[in-house]
Amino acid sequence: MQFTAEHRALGETVKRFCEQEINPFIKEWEEAEIFPAHELFKKMGNLGLLGVKYDTAYGGMGLDFSYSMVVAEELGAIPCGGVPMAIGVQTDMCTPALHRFGSDELKREYLAPAIAGDMVGCIGVSEAGGGSDVAALKTTARTEGGDYVINGSKMWITNAMQADWCCLLANTSEGKVHENKSLIIVPMDAKGIEKQKIKKIGMNSSDTAQLFFDNVRVPKRNLIGIEGTGFMMQMLQFQEERLYGASNSLKMLDNLIDLTIEYCRERHTFGKPLLDNQVIHFRLAELRTEVEALRSLTYRAVEEYIGGKDVTRLASMAKLKCGRLIREVADSCLQYWGGMGFTYDNPISQAYRDGRLVSIGGGADEIMLGIIAKLEGTLPKKVR
Repeated sequence: MQFTAEHRALGETVKRFCEQEINPFIKEWEEAEIFPAHELFKKMGNLGLLGVKYDTAYGGMGLDFSYSMVVAEELGAIPCGGVPMAIGVQTDMCTPALHRFGSDELKREYLAPAIAGDMVGCIGVSEAGGGSDVAALKTTARTEGGDYVINGSKMWITNAMQADWCCLLANTSEGKVHENKSLIIVPMDAKGIEKQKIKKIGMNSSDTAQLFFDNVRVPKRNLIGIEGTGFMMQMLQFQEERLYGASNSLKMLDNLIDLTIEYCRERHTFGKPLLDNQVIHFRLAELRTEVEALRSLTYRAVEEYIGGKDVTRLASMAKLKCGRLIREVADSCLQYWGGMGFTYDNPISQAYRDGRLVSIGGGADEIMLGIIAKLEGTLPKKVR
């Protein structure tokens, strides 16, 4: 992937924004277990950072996907996982299908305000009975006159407590599980929606909730694309979500290693810096190499995605690798920080808590392995 002066300028804009508008408030937002999404997203919208890859007709910058990934990578320098994840939901998880398949009317009503930062969105796929098995979801949206009537629940919904609308995946017919689902934009102020906040072990600054839908009426014009194609659209959305996650992890991983090198250089045991121990500086060199390998894989996947290729295999590999590498880097670095690494406010322990989600959300490691194995042709024929 070739980076231009425009890529670098965009990256510097995001970096300055994070340093001025996000990083000074992380501790406060982590303690509150929520951040002011409307306020922050509006500031980002004013800079064009929420619609980098989207059509200028709806307020976007009209740039290719590589610019969006530059934003994702720079957001990885934020010293927590919750805020970058919430931003990614807005830019790369609840809006791609709306932009690609939604009607002009629907895009002007929901996408344009999301790009401007005037509305906060969320994505409703996972349910209490399972998240990675998308085909098995139970939420229904039955047709009644000119409306959909929605019943069911969604679980682990990022931004849910503050969202103005939800991109909801629901069963709209009794057909085959891969052909009976549709994506529907649901206003979060609709009658019959109940929210229940979820307390987590990490990603604290990002509000997360379970949503309950009790005969929620939504006009059928809120359907994205064609009824019954929701599963396919969500699989496409997952590609951008997974590439966002991989890109977003890169600077975070580099920062963890940088901080650990600095700490191990300053911390002395038995008369010498910790860093002088070969087992430590060799291990950090090994971890840095792994990060660079992930960077190359991610950049290649983004480049091929821009070129119109199917990147299901590469995006799944990048998602798998970044989830596992975050766990590996955070755990290794925490060990070298010793007792200091086990304190709550330590940046390594923050990453240790927050990073664990990456191997679960957006498709668990096992789902990624299943996708890769299927594309490699290594699965038994009966499960292909």
